[in-house]
Formats: sequence, structure tokens, C-alpha cells
Amino acid sequence: MSAPDSAPGVTRTAADALHRPVLDWYAVHARDLPWRRPECSPWGVLVSEVMLQQTPVSRVEPVWCAWLERWPTPGRLAEEPAGEAVRAWGRLGYPRRALRLHAAARTIRDEHGGQVPDDLESLRQLPGVGEYTAAAVRTFAYGGRAVVVDTNIRRVLVRALTGRALPAPALTRAETELAGAALPGDDAAAATWNVAVMELGALVCTARSPDCAACPVAGRCAWRRAGHPAYDGPPRRGQAWAGTDRQCRGVLVQVLREATTPVAAERLALAWTDDLQRERCLDALVADGLVEPLARRTYRLPG
Repeated sequence: MSAPDSAPGVTRTAADALHRPVLDWYAVHARDLPWRRPECSPWGVLVSEVMLQQTPVSRVEPVWCAWLERWPTPGRLAEEPAGEAVRAWGRLGYPRRALRLHAAARTIRDEHGGQVPDDLESLRQLPGVGEYTAAAVRTFAYGGRAVVVDTNIRRVLVRALTGRALPAPALTRAETELAGAALPGDDAAAATWNVAVMELGALVCTARSPDCAACPVAGRCAWRRAGHPAYDGPPRRGQAWAGTDRQCRGVLVQVLREATTPVAAERLALAWTDDLQRERCLDALVADGLVEPLARRTYRLPG
């Protein structure tokens, strides 16, 4: 059986040859992360997947632990004001994720009896849950068969199976089909495979400094056999931070997060002195539901 036509030369045999080495490597080298432990609930898995979007594990783990201690079920979070979720989000960045997770908790409470659903369609309907997160929760929380495609998985598979240095800047249909074709036939093995390939990409087959000497599939890697050809695709641009609206929004939310009473506009002006940018970002935060405007030009996190 051949892999997708969009990945010429990649055979089912080539994909199958990766399974046992990667799974055996993962059994020895997997990090002990709390959301991977058998006792972790599907809610804990969902929280971890939302927090881990564009945020390193080292920053997520302490916030995740505090979050689950305070809100061990979706129902417990759903009882709280949305602003409490934003406050507990700390410095993870992209605080709209906290609002979406709060909205998801209310949907789970109201429409799913307080239990995180286990089917892809219901998961996709939760606020803030896209294709990747739905697949990740189905496979990591319930052991269900799903095609999980994150940046690490994409990088490992395009290197090992197609010989390219890096995946495309944005996920392509060909990469999704490649990930699907690479899944083991056994559902339980497929669930472990997803997290094992992800871990291999995070720890060994990294973007900038891959450690081929430590890779369990180095001898089967098409990119290594080709002599590690350089990336020749579209330019990959890094994200700026200093002085951007993203930084400004983060500063304003942090001031509100640390406050116990509504914050006056004058105090926000001390935190970010560019008047036009500050007002633009403040308006955007209000429009996004992250900030609630009150009387006399004061602000707080949403109630």
C-alpha cells in the first residue's frame, strides 16, 4: 500500500519501519509530564493542549498544575467568572485562550453532562478547539484513533519519509495525508505513536540542532541518507515581539491581572506610554472580551 500521491516515493513499508524503533525509544525517553500520567483526566488533557499552543512545556507545567488543583473539573471552572480564568492564566501569553477554555468548560457542563466528549465532531464544536486539539484530546485522553499533526510531528515525518529538511511554513494537505498514512494499524499503537513522534521532534529531531546520533530512526531517515539537504521552501519569518501590539496587550492585561480593584486609565498609561498604541490595544482587548470597561475610565478583567 502506497502513501499518498502527494508524497511520491514514500511507501507503507518505509512508514512501518519507523514504528517499533520510535515506540521503543519513547518507552525509555518519554518525559514524565503530569498530563501524560494514567490518572490524568480528559479535562486535564484538554487544558494541557490549550495551554501548550505556542507555549513551551517548562512554562505550562506549573500553571497547569495550579489550574487543575483549583479547577479539577470543567464544572468547577464554569462556576467562576471568565476574568478568573484570565487571571490564573498568568504569563502564558495569548490570554484569549483562557477565555475560550472557560467557554469550553461551560459548554461541557451544559451540553455534555460535565464530561469532555470523546468524539471528534463534538470536540471540534467546543469553543477554541480546532482540528489539532480535537484529535489530540481524542487520542491522548481516550486512546482513540486520530491523525495528530503538530509542528514536531510534521518535522519528523517530512525528514524521515520525504527527505526534506523542514515542513512547509503552514500545514499542507500533503503533510496531513502523510501523517495519516504513517499511523500504525493498531489503534492503541497509533495513539502512542502520535505522542512518541511528537516527543522525538521535541527532544531529538529539533528544528535547528537535530541530534541524529541519538535518533532511533537515523538509519532509516531519508533526509540523513540524502546528506541533510538545506531547506529550500518559502521564507520562514520569525515573530517580532518588542514594541508590538502583542506586547502592549500583554502588559495591559498583566496590570489588570495583578489588581484587586478596577484600574484607572491613568495607571495603564504609566504601564505603556504610547497613547495611540495603548488606546488601540485597549479597544481591541475590550472587543475580544478580555477587558471590561467601567465608569470613569476604569477597567477590570471580565466578571
